[in-house]
Amino acid sequence: MLEKLAQVKQHYEEIGNQLTDPAVIGDNGRYPALMKEYKDLTPLIEKYEEYCKAKKSFDEAASLLQEGGLEPEFKEMVRQEYEEGKTSCASLEQELKVLMLPRDQNDEKNVIMEIRGGTGGEEAALFAHSLYRMYSMYAESHHWKIEVNSLSETELGGIKEISFTVIGEGAYSRLKFEGGIHRVQRVPETETQGRIHTSAATVAVMPEAEEVELEIDPKDLRIDTFRSSGAGGQHINKTSSAIRITHLPTGMVVECQDERSQYKNKDKAMRVLRSRLLQQQRDAQHAEISAERKSQVGTGDRSGRIRTYNFPQGRVTDHRIGLTLYKLDAVMDGALDELIDSLITADQAEKLKNSATQEE
Repeated sequence: MLEKLAQVKQHYEEIGNQLTDPAVIGDNGRYPALMKEYKDLTPLIEKYEEYCKAKKSFDEAASLLQEGGLEPEFKEMVRQEYEEGKTSCASLEQELKVLMLPRDQNDEKNVIMEIRGGTGGEEAALFAHSLYRMYSMYAESHHWKIEVNSLSETELGGIKEISFTVIGEGAYSRLKFEGGIHRVQRVPETETQGRIHTSAATVAVMPEAEEVELEIDPKDLRIDTFRSSGAGGQHINKTSSAIRITHLPTGMVVECQDERSQYKNKDKAMRVLRSRLLQQQRDAQHAEISAERKSQVGTGDRSGRIRTYNFPQGRVTDHRIGLTLYKLDAVMDGALDELIDSLITADQAEKLKNSATQEE
C-alpha cells in the first residue's frame, strides 16, 4: 500500500506542475480535468503526508529505545512517544485504506429522488409528505437546492407520488443509501380511536444522468402535453404546459408539471427519463445493483423495510445496520447525518473486508 501511495504522490506532484503550465491553463478541456483529479487526490495525499510524519516520529522513538542507554526520565518520555506513534500510525493506515477504496463515480452528482405512498392509504400519503419535508430540510442544511419535477397530492395534503432533484456537490454520496421501503408507526391524524397504525412509503434514489452518458433517439419518444393538476390555488395552470414523455421501447413514462414553461418541463422530464434509463442500464449490467434497485423500489408493503420511524417511542431504527436513535423529532426535521454517516462507515467496512478477501 505504501509503495502505491508513493507512486500516487509522485503523480499528484506531476499534476500540480502541469497546472502551472500556461499551455495547460489555456486548454479548456485538459485544465478542468486535471484540476478535478488534483482536487480528488488532495485528501489522500494530505493523509499520506500526515502518516509519513507520524511514521518518522515513531521510527525515531523505536530506534532510541532499541539503542538503549537512556536516562530513566527520557526513556519514559520516548516510550510514551513510541506508544502514541504506534496508535497514530495504525489509525492513519486505516484511514488511508478507506481513502484508497475505489470511488463511486456518481458521488458528486445531483440526485433524482422519487417518493411514493405505499401500504396504508391516506396515512401512507401523509408519511410520504413527511419524508419529502425531511429530505428538503436535510438538503437545506447542506445548502443544496431542490427542484420538484412532478407531484401528485391528496386532498388532505398527502403525497401519492413526488419526483424531485437535489442539486448540490456530493448530494448522491450522502443520499444514495436512502433508497428502499420506509415504515412508520404512529397515530394518524385521521384516527379517532387513538390507535397506532403502521404504513409505508418507498424512496428511490438515482444519480442524475448527464446528456453525454446516454443518447436517446427522438423516434423512441412520444411527447404529450396536458394541464397541470393538483390541490389548486392561485397558481393553477390554465395552459397545457405539463409534459408527459413515454419511452416507447421500455414503456417508461415520466411526467413533469412543476414549471409554467412547457420547455422547462420537457427539459426536466428528459433529465428524469435519462437518469431512469441509465439506472436501468446499470442494473442490467450489474446483478448486485439490480437486486439493490429492486429492493429500493419495492411494492410499498411493509416487508423488506430499511428503516422504521416509531412516533410513540420517539425512535428511528435503520434495519440494515441495526442502529436505533431516540431522536425522531430531530430526524424528521432533517437531522440525518448521524444515520447517513453510520451507513457510510458500514459500507466502507464491507468494502475493506471484500478488498482484504480479494488480496488473500
